[in-house]
Amino acid sequence: MLRKFKTAAFVALAMIGIHFGAVAASNGTPDEAKAMVERAVKLLEAEGKDKAFAAFNDPAGKFVDRDLYVFVINHEGVTVSHGANKALIGKSLLAVKDTDGKMFIQEMIDVAKGPGSGWVDYKWPNPTTKKVELKSSYIKKVGDVIVGVGIYKNS
Repeated sequence: MLRKFKTAAFVALAMIGIHFGAVAASNGTPDEAKAMVERAVKLLEAEGKDKAFAAFNDPAGKFVDRDLYVFVINHEGVTVSHGANKALIGKSLLAVKDTDGKMFIQEMIDVAKGPGSGWVDYKWPNPTTKKVELKSSYIKKVGDVIVGVGIYKNS
């Protein structure tokens, strides 16, 4: 009887471990986000905006991976490309605040105008979970636009 209990307990723990491992693997990492930005920048510089933005906006393309996706804003805060929500394209997000009142788009613009690249933390809806979660986006200035990819920290 004890042997059966130990076996059942081991199987249950193994299944829990597999579940949590699968959840963790479904989230992008900071290194993956930064690498995706670098790939996006290379495409943008090599192929130009039209081809690059089309690739970034393709939900089945190379620039959407689990909860990672490329977004691009201009220096006025207007979304010019978005891999998770095409409805944002053409919209100014400059005055948008996250749930804590943070004007994160302005902060992205400030980072782009200052060091040219870096991380910005804010809260944003996760397209995978459909919940507002803490997000950290790596952004990089490329000419007159800012390319970003974020990771969700609460998933």
